[in-house]
Amino acid sequence: MPARPLNATDAFPARAPDGLISHAVFRTMSETDAVMERFAWLGDDLAVAIWRRDTEVAETSYNKPGHHTLSYYMGGGYRTERDELPGLYGAPERLCTLPDWHESSWTVRGPLRFLHVYFLPEHFTRRAVVELDREPREVTLADRTYFEHERIGKLCAGLADMSWEGADGQLRANEVAHETLSHLLLSQSMPQHQQRVRGGLAPVVRRRLADYIEANLGQNISLGMLAQLACMSEYHLARMFRISFGMPPSAWIAARRVEHARLLLKTSDQPLQQIADACGYADLSHFSHRFRDSVGAPPSRYRSIVTS
Repeated sequence: MPARPLNATDAFPARAPDGLISHAVFRTMSETDAVMERFAWLGDDLAVAIWRRDTEVAETSYNKPGHHTLSYYMGGGYRTERDELPGLYGAPERLCTLPDWHESSWTVRGPLRFLHVYFLPEHFTRRAVVELDREPREVTLADRTYFEHERIGKLCAGLADMSWEGADGQLRANEVAHETLSHLLLSQSMPQHQQRVRGGLAPVVRRRLADYIEANLGQNISLGMLAQLACMSEYHLARMFRISFGMPPSAWIAARRVEHARLLLKTSDQPLQQIADACGYADLSHFSHRFRDSVGAPPSRYRSIVTS
């Protein structure tokens, strides 16, 4: 089917109540002369689209979209500039990061083809605990216009070239999107500008708990154990943990078990039962059920897809 201009509701509906996304950037693009070539939900409330425009001159504005967007120029853009940064023009392989809180106006001239990756602030900041040793509330995505990053550029190019169709294609694209977000966190994060938020765990206690959980994913981890490790009551620990980790202890432990299982499935040839034991699942059936619910494919299928 040939590409055509889209209305905002054509292919980008609101998510279910537990994952509501407004995606104002997508709606803004849909209301211009831009044509969407491809679009897919990738799972985990991640979405990706390829757009193209060819206009003599047009204005486009974004106003606090409420979600993050990574933009990768695939072609053209040589006379497209952000009004707040006159004289700085786009080009193939250049990147832009548009955080949820940003406001911008753009003047588009001539042909332009680009990839958009849409993701929630939580996708970005919850990695901060593991990858930056920071609290989620301390960091956000930087507002960057026209920069180059070799690894992120290659990941975006690969994402644009691969199929997004079917469960297998979406799972492969999901893996690439998550790797891209990790590189974004390391290279394009900045301190969150807000009034100081009270509460939360002391950094040394947060590190102690994070390290303990990572070292004991194969064991039963109770709230009482964590509270004892933090030297506070279970009630107080549960409240402070959620502030410093971005989710309750049970959800954090469950997420870390799934991530550890993903790593083992990708990088080892261990039997599934051994991986289930290493990640703290009661049995292979429980492991398969939880993994499929989280990732979208059972462990054996996931392994075959990401290692093929």
